[in-house]
Amino acid sequence: MPSPPTTLADLQDEYEFLDADDRYRLLIDLGRGLEDMPEPLKTDATLVRGCSASVWVYPTVREDGTLHFLADSNAAITKGIIALVLTVVQDRSPDEIMATDIEGALAPFDLRNQLSSNRTLGIPNMIALIRATAQRYSSK
Repeated sequence: MPSPPTTLADLQDEYEFLDADDRYRLLIDLGRGLEDMPEPLKTDATLVRGCSASVWVYPTVREDGTLHFLADSNAAITKGIIALVLTVVQDRSPDEIMATDIEGALAPFDLRNQLSSNRTLGIPNMIALIRATAQRYSSK
């Protein structure tokens, strides 16, 4: 199977043409593409609250001031959702992230209707954590 598209627009184009099973596969493939998160970073402090699966998100600040997030989950679909969220914010400046409508960017994927409510419960918490991190490092 070819590697999943990497831009949000490309992902959206592909996602629209897939049936439910293939959408799950695309999300799982996206999750597989996430950079490995070292086990020592998977702590209570990096655990995202409110997710049905275990989700860890660890922010790092690059030399150029952009934020790079390491993330992982113990559930394949959830890991794919994290990868989708990170596609919107990865390697952007804190100010860019603060100005980004993350929910709006994800809206075309209609995750609430595509996935069980258990799988989507933690999405707002993931986004809140990303925004809080961006706020902490923002120049504004």
